[in-house]
Amino acid sequence: APLLAGLDDDERRRLAALATAFLHRKEIKCVAGDALPPRTLYALAAQAALPVLNLGLDWYRDWHTVVVYPADFVARHEYVDEDGVVHQSERALSGEAWPDGPVILSRDGIEEGLGGEFADNLVIHEMAHKLDMSNGVVNGVPALHVDMPHADWTAALSGAYEDFSRRVAHRQETPFDDYAAEDPGEFFAVASESFFVEPEVLAAWYPDVYAQFRAFYRQDPLARQGGHDADG
Repeated sequence: APLLAGLDDDERRRLAALATAFLHRKEIKCVAGDALPPRTLYALAAQAALPVLNLGLDWYRDWHTVVVYPADFVARHEYVDEDGVVHQSERALSGEAWPDGPVILSRDGIEEGLGGEFADNLVIHEMAHKLDMSNGVVNGVPALHVDMPHADWTAALSGAYEDFSRRVAHRQETPFDDYAAEDPGEFFAVASESFFVEPEVLAAWYPDVYAQFRAFYRQDPLARQGGHDADG
């Protein structure tokens, strides 16, 4: 699979072991459809394991269920505005990650992701949200390693998010989906997709973000592809 093409033999072995353990630890529930065939289960587990290849599955310990829809699904949310009025919204989604709850994915998105021909990756996006939740809040700042200065992360991500949001507002060119401008949590998730799927794009546009992600994920996808790292 192109997404995994740059992994060496040791990384492939460890990814396979993590993917197998992921399927043992998580309950996979299918909505309105048959059970997932083995190739789709593998696609799901391999993509979920990739972000934690050098971190370990314990980073996913706070949740237990993956809910799979055949295709995009309608998510209904309620929110209360400043005046105390309750609003309801409906939105077609291909994935969602709930704090202290399941990850919801579309089968279409799972199967498309492993091919790597698209710039986006649904599974990595939702796993990034789960990693973001590791510090208790979805704000684009996961629980950083002790050797990672919080200020460096904040400076890199905030600067990139502000630049990206400004570009979206002015209808200028952007390196990835405009949805990343929604909030810092979405920026982290979309940028994480880019880190694994198109590392050369993230490194070219936001090298400081690439360097922070390399330190957090403990991976260097650009080097895997034969590219130069973001520092040189």
